[in-house]
Amino acid sequence: MRIITIVFVLLYGICTTAQEDKVRPFDVEADLFGGTILEHNPDISHLITEHPTGVMLAYNRKTYGFEPWERRYNFPDVGYTFVYQDMKNEYLGELYSAYAHYNFYYWKRRLQFRIGQGLAIATKPYDRETNFINNAYGTTVLSSTMLKLSYKKNNIFRNIGFQAGVTIIHYSNANLKAPNNSTNTWAFTAGLNYFPKAAEFPEYIPMGEKTPYKEPVHFNLTLRGGANQSDINNSPRYGFVTITAFVDKRVNHKSSFTAGVDAFFANFLKELIRYESIAYPDGDVTGNEDWKRFGIFVGHELHFNELSFVSQLGYYVYYPYDFEGRFYNRLGLKRTFGKHLAGSMVVKAHGAKAEAVEFGIGYRF
Repeated sequence: MRIITIVFVLLYGICTTAQEDKVRPFDVEADLFGGTILEHNPDISHLITEHPTGVMLAYNRKTYGFEPWERRYNFPDVGYTFVYQDMKNEYLGELYSAYAHYNFYYWKRRLQFRIGQGLAIATKPYDRETNFINNAYGTTVLSSTMLKLSYKKNNIFRNIGFQAGVTIIHYSNANLKAPNNSTNTWAFTAGLNYFPKAAEFPEYIPMGEKTPYKEPVHFNLTLRGGANQSDINNSPRYGFVTITAFVDKRVNHKSSFTAGVDAFFANFLKELIRYESIAYPDGDVTGNEDWKRFGIFVGHELHFNELSFVSQLGYYVYYPYDFEGRFYNRLGLKRTFGKHLAGSMVVKAHGAKAEAVEFGIGYRF
């Protein structure tokens, strides 16, 4: 999962790099939070004992319109967040996490919505001998996603402001190693912010006249790969390959719609079929089932300059072995390089149950 965050930070840095002569105003935030662990899976009910608490620190670099995408999205912030969370459970322990984030503003810039992706370090992950009760975190290093909605007011008194709201923090290793039931924390946050040079903030650069933008339909080929394992604890990790062919239609500066087909070659399924046929001889699995799957999907890409957020919903049309249901979804990031090449990092899941992190390279014709 270190690779996942490194890739995200690199994409983030490429997207947000600015020239040295640009003014770089910023503010910082400090929040306390407390909440509860949501029981999204009954298998983690024994781990929900008390209300987790924590501290959240953030650095927000302000934008004011040097790049066209900043104007289209109402001058968002780009920055970093650090979170310390005490899960208030002796088996889950504590988590330390760091995120790259975007802040988007609404309601005359009083309402702030943050989305962040990063890395978390779990102090008490699963261990077959010393901590087998923790079936939520199978690894010390986890992937983490944060969503935060706050009312925020800067410069109430001497550059000091206030914010309060709610946040959701998700911790998972995307099935890199079992167990991986994950946790979702729902929490209330409140804290102070400090805007050191608020009086020197530049004027926002207006968008100007909006011009329509669209592109013709393009054909794409993407090769994705990675490694994962089944939900059986201590089972081996296997590589996988996914081949995707799809079309995209760019309808404006922000949005593209996609539709295509997937071919999945996941070796962990081959081993899982063999295991179940032996472990449960009276079950429905014979061991002769095909481990390959083929699906169709529709999707959307939300564009931020060369970076885009990918969301897809798919359905297996060839599904000889039942694993987590026929519907699947993807969420992740894509970075274009010129007119034809693209790199991507997406999480493939079945609902809230992650199957794998897919690293991909694609070509747009």
